[in-house]
Order: sequence, then C-alpha cells, then structure tokens
Amino acid sequence: MKKKVLVLFMAFAMILTMGLFTGCGKTETSDEATTFTMGIDAEYPPFSYIGDDGEYTGFDVEICKAACEKLGWNFEVFGVNWDEKLVQLDADECDCVWSGMTILDSMKEAGYVISEPYYDNTQVILVKDGSGIASSADLAGKTVAVQLGTSGEALLQDDLADLAGTFGELVTCDSFLKCFTELDSGAVDAVFVDAPVADSYVAENEGFKIIDEGLGAEQYGIAFRADDQEMCDKIEAAVAELVEDGTYAEIAAKYPDIENNLLFLQK
Repeated sequence: MKKKVLVLFMAFAMILTMGLFTGCGKTETSDEATTFTMGIDAEYPPFSYIGDDGEYTGFDVEICKAACEKLGWNFEVFGVNWDEKLVQLDADECDCVWSGMTILDSMKEAGYVISEPYYDNTQVILVKDGSGIASSADLAGKTVAVQLGTSGEALLQDDLADLAGTFGELVTCDSFLKCFTELDSGAVDAVFVDAPVADSYVAENEGFKIIDEGLGAEQYGIAFRADDQEMCDKIEAAVAELVEDGTYAEIAAKYPDIENNLLFLQK
C-alpha cells in the first residue's frame, strides 16, 4: 500500500513539474483553444441582452463572438452586476467588460487596459407621454431614476450636479429595466439614461418620449485587467479584421438605432 501511495505521489509531482496544472483565472488555455469570457450587463439593449430564445445577444455580444471565432477561441458570456463590474473583472470572473461601457479617466488612472473607443454616446431623459416634461429644466422637484454604476450616475454627481440639485429626489436602480419599470408605474417622473438604450426601449414600448439635449457626450470601449494588454491587442486585431471583411457592418445593420454612431464605420 505504501509503495502504491508513493508511486501516485511521484506521478502527481511529475505532473506539477510539467506544468499541466495552471493557475486561476477565467481565461483558460488548453492545447485546443482559449476560452474567452465576456462580461456584460444582460439588460442593456441593443448592446447586450437576453433574446427571446433565452440566449445572450446584442451588438457587442455578436461582435465579441465573431472576434473569438476569428481567433479560434471558445466564447462565453458572464452577466456582471454593473455597479461591481470592475471588481468582478479583477476577481477573474470575466476577461473583459464589454457592454456599452463608457470610457472614464478614472479607469485609466486605476491601470485598466482600455480599448480604442468604438461608439459615441450621449445621455437623454426618458419620460412618459403627457408628463408635461419638455426639457431638463422641467425636472425641478421631480423624482428621477438612474442606473447604479453608470456614467449617467457619475455625471449627475459631478458635471451635472447642479441639474441633479434641482431634482426632488434622485433614485438609483441596479438596472435600466428597473428604472423603466419605476417610470411606467409612476414611481419616478423621468429616467436619465444612455441614448441607444432609450431608443431601443421606446421602439418596443408605446407611451414614452425621449428628451435629447446632448447631455454628457462620451465614448464606449472595452475594459481589460492591467496585465492584459496582449489580450486587448488580440481582440482589437480580430475586430479590425471584422471591419475589413465586412462582417462588422453586417452585424451593425441589425441594429440601425446605433449604426450611425459606430466609430469603426466612420473611418
């Protein structure tokens, strides 16, 4: 028995020496392929959401999947808590955050690797028809909702703090869907939201109006961990191939509400 245990121990030690056991991390590499896990907000149409078939879809999801196919990587999706997205990225629960994510200087200063911007965005105000709200000035004394962890929330705390100071109350929700539900029920008077998300919601739901004053111009990008510049470079190279061979434009055509603001189609 002792001899058998000794043989098993020596075999295990040999495996470790050969490096067949790898360290932790969501990206897994084998002799066959790398598994790349994309972190998304699963309630962020048209960039990332769950389709009628129960599968993850959206512009960002389709582009990432196509890029992984170019690279010969296995593709997976991980739904993040948007307010904790960078914490979950650092914890290796996903390999990137790619879901209509606004590029912030604070992310760069914290050391995250950020891709080239790929989309121009602004914030808009979503209200119900007949609300009497026609501009941001009409939000004085009103209850306004915004999603936690978004650039919209950051703007209302910083550059647009004066505007937020006129609100009767600022309500934070953990998803845009919750914001819209609160608006529909009358619990809030308006939602401060990314323009393409508002466009997508209004296209699917009657009785709402968008007030677009071009608030908070910003750009979307992809966030990687500080030591993942090589991974970012590979993804960007694969996306460049998708642009070159027309696949990027074909996918974009499925999402006309955002097509004109996609930077890679303007070059």
